[in-house]
Amino acid sequence: MAESHYEITYIIKPDIEEEAKKTLIDRYDKIVKDNGANNVESKDWEKRRLAYEIANYKEGIYHIITLDTDNEDALNEFDRLSKFDDNILRHMIIKREA
Repeated sequence: MAESHYEITYIIKPDIEEEAKKTLIDRYDKIVKDNGANNVESKDWEKRRLAYEIANYKEGIYHIITLDTDNEDALNEFDRLSKFDDNILRHMIIKREA
């Protein structure tokens, strides 16, 4: 089975401290790598104004992870854990065309 390309975009609370943000990003990068994702590239996009208020926040820090995987364990684990993390306002996982 060929690997599929995915992109995970998540929005981090804008008032998080820099060290806590780095720890959060490292944690989620490790989660996807430990669950079988390959060619993981993780980068901050920027702080942007949100289209609508989420949890009393009008802006958030966008972060993007691109990865390749042949099973969905990495995606499912990211999805499951990010739903419980108060520092992540929203996340979206999309499958990219090759």
